[in-house]
Amino acid sequence: MKQIQYTMKPQDVVILLKIIATGSDQWQQQSLADELKMSQSEVSQSVARSRFAGLLDGSGKKVMRLAFMDFLQYGLAYAFPQKPGSMVRGVPTAYSAPPLNAIIQSNELLVWPSAKGKYRGQSILPLYPTVVDAVDKDTKLYQLLALADTLRVGKAREKELAISELKKLLLHGE
Repeated sequence: MKQIQYTMKPQDVVILLKIIATGSDQWQQQSLADELKMSQSEVSQSVARSRFAGLLDGSGKKVMRLAFMDFLQYGLAYAFPQKPGSMVRGVPTAYSAPPLNAIIQSNELLVWPSAKGKYRGQSILPLYPTVVDAVDKDTKLYQLLALADTLRVGKAREKELAISELKKLLLHGE
């Protein structure tokens, strides 16, 4: 009997954050796929991986927020590391985007590369290529992804602030 190896992928984090951003357990895979500009099969496979990892409940609809917070806090930077790259035009992310840009004043701007971007900064590859388009209409998803990027690239102080904000949003529903 062949056993399947489930390995988390970066888009799994994006999908879990999108589920949280919807604020409901009544989401549908096809609408999630459309909003994230992914295929429905990618969403379906991601749900299976997240259920196997214990990041979604048995129904595959509800994010296990405490476990997901642990993964973000302790594993994200190791599973999906990123280092700031060359100067490009793009959309602000990490501590250069809300909510942390109101707290952290920095001359260094971090951006997701995008021709639609209005800012120049060091490039950070997003967890999934379509993230830049997906956040256009979803400010909560944008904030969650920016906080996740802070965990991937930030220094200790920035990461501490991001963890605090993520706990507010994920665990306390603020």
